[in-house]
Amino acid sequence: MKAITDDATTDDRPAAALRAVSAGYRRHPVLHDVTAEFPAGRRTAVVGPNGSGKSTLLSVLAGVLPATSGSVEHAGPAGPALVAQRSSVSDTLPLTVRATVEMGRWARTGPWRRLSKQDREVVADCLDRLGVAPLANRPLGALSGGQRQRVLVAQGLAQQADLLLLDEPAAGLDVTAQQHIAEVLDQEKSRGTTVVHVTHDLAEARSADHCLVLRDGRLIAAGAPGEVLTPEVLNAVWVGALLS
Repeated sequence: MKAITDDATTDDRPAAALRAVSAGYRRHPVLHDVTAEFPAGRRTAVVGPNGSGKSTLLSVLAGVLPATSGSVEHAGPAGPALVAQRSSVSDTLPLTVRATVEMGRWARTGPWRRLSKQDREVVADCLDRLGVAPLANRPLGALSGGQRQRVLVAQGLAQQADLLLLDEPAAGLDVTAQQHIAEVLDQEKSRGTTVVHVTHDLAEARSADHCLVLRDGRLIAAGAPGEVLTPEVLNAVWVGALLS
């Protein structure tokens, strides 16, 4: 992963970029020669059928999964924050809600350093913004799906990253929880954070500033949602996926 150092102005420079990136797991390739940019301070929605490589793209952007070829570029000094799906977190983890959000500070403090007063204030603010402060001392595994997802988003916010990556943060949640998370993501964008999220909800994708459409690990379209989420593109992607 390397910094973006081209001659573009700060306003034009993307927060992150993939350059001819291929990636996968062991002998199973997932992404194929993907080149895409993520506008700084904007919200990018990543859409596509199941198995199209959306979660893999986030993992590559986050640095969790190395690219097998190509390059990943980041403009900001802080590393990206990746918010996982709630289903990927075990019910048996002996963590409280507060401890889970405190883990978000490890990117800055390291896992063994005691949290400072400022760290604790950041954690308290994130708990409050996601409406889970009253649950701070409860075990994470005892929460409902919506509550757990809000805790994981709070953990991502606690990292105070320039680039916030979320894998279907509102999937399976009730309307109130979806709206709560959407409002928080809009707040982050207004603070200058670049938000990239995977979604199956086309209405949510259309409300984004930028959109990527994937199919079979390849980038099919990229740009403003109104320009790429057209009937022609959607039919080609989803009907093509069913027939392949």
